[in-house]
Parts: sequence; structure tokens; C-alpha cells
Amino acid sequence: MIANMGNVFYFNWEFDLLYWFQSIHNPILDKIVVVITSLGNAGIFWILLTLVMLIVCKDKKVAWTSALALLFSLLVINIFLKNTVMRARPCWIDDTIPLLVKNPKDYSFPSGHSSASFASAVSIVQYAKYRKQGIAAVVLAALIAVSRMYVFVHFPTDVFVGTILGIIEAILAGIIIRFIYRKLEERKTLWAKNFFFTNRKKCTLTLSVIFVILK
Repeated sequence: MIANMGNVFYFNWEFDLLYWFQSIHNPILDKIVVVITSLGNAGIFWILLTLVMLIVCKDKKVAWTSALALLFSLLVINIFLKNTVMRARPCWIDDTIPLLVKNPKDYSFPSGHSSASFASAVSIVQYAKYRKQGIAAVVLAALIAVSRMYVFVHFPTDVFVGTILGIIEAILAGIIIRFIYRKLEERKTLWAKNFFFTNRKKCTLTLSVIFVILK
């Protein structure tokens, strides 16, 4: 048991569900789930995906939305909520269950894997141009979220709240990025209009001078 395990609170049904997940373990499924859950470690998969989108996608809004949503997830989940709530992980409370992954050192609530995964995935799915890719990302995010219970490091409520917050972070990031792009477009249009009218006057004056000289 962890010495400084934080606050211990849970619903009885949460351990019932976690123990059910333990009952369906088998060597093949264990290997698959470990790979799936590792994709969410430190949000590395979603960070790399965001960088790829930033390079490949013509519409950069989707990449910037994912980046901002991941930043929200880091600040809200990992830095603020985990260290404020300080909820003990199920694997700290019941340390008789052999873990398939390394025993985490940070607190349990909410699930950072779930939050980051849904923050990035929902960032993608909310753009119609990338809807199909977004749906695939949401499916992967859901698998990562469920995997956290399978490997016995998160309570169901950790995963649920992390998922909800991830969705909210993505929606908020989308609103902010679209607002910024809209304002930039408005400024760009205004600059173009000013440039056109200013230079039109200059061109008119220049042509008039040339006409007078040639005349």
C-alpha cells in the first residue's frame, strides 16, 4: 500500500466492476489492453497526432483545437484536480491485484488518459471535413478509457468524469480557435480592403501624372 495514498472514497459498485474486469483477464487480451492503454501515457499518441495534423492538414483549425484542448486537459486534470481531490487509486487500496502496468505515482481523480484522449478525439470529430477520422479517434479514446479500469488503476467515476471533462475541453477549445480564426479573417479582409483602396488612389494619381506628362 502507498504511504501517502491521499483520500479514500468510492462506491461499492466501482470495485465490483473493477473485479469483474479482473475476472475476464487472459494472456492475449492482457497484451492487447496494455498496448491500448500505453497509447494514452502522457498523452503522447494524441500529441504526436496533433503535430501530424499541424503538418498534414490544410485546415489548421483542427490541429490547433486539439493542441488547446490537450493544454486544457493538462492544466485542469493533471495539475489542478488530481492534486486538489487527491483520490487514492484502486490499486493503492487493494494492492493484492497484480498490475499489468507500472503502478502510477499521481492521484486517481479524474482519469488523465480519458480526459486527454477525448479532448483530442472530440476536437477532430467536431470538424465536418475530418468527421470519419474523428469517429475513429473517439473509438480509440473510448478503448483507452476502458483500459484504465481493466488494468486496475482507475475507478469508473475517474474515467467517467475524465471523459466528460475531455469533451468539454474539446468543445471549449473549438469555440476559442474558431473565434480566433474568424477575427483573423475579419482583420485580413479589412487589411485587404484598406490596401486595395489606398493603392487604388495611388495608382489613379500615378496614372493621372503620367497622362499629363505624356499629353
